[in-house]
Amino acid sequence: MIGGLINLIVWLLIVGILIALVYWVIDAIPLPQPLNRIVKIVVVVVSALVLILLLLQLVGVDSGGGLPRMVPRS
Repeated sequence: MIGGLINLIVWLLIVGILIALVYWVIDAIPLPQPLNRIVKIVVVVVSALVLILLLLQLVGVDSGGGLPRMVPRS
């Protein structure tokens, strides 16, 4: 279980860094306002879905997604 929690912390860091990087790139590249907001919303929704799938794996629900397993199968 400790290994799963450490893996979750690593995944949270990776997803957080990717979100920050996407936000920085979107702000650095001058996109029109509606497209800028749409890209940011899509990034937040996709990252929230990835985190939900990871948390479901941590509690033992097999999500069937293509994400790596956090807790080994018994």
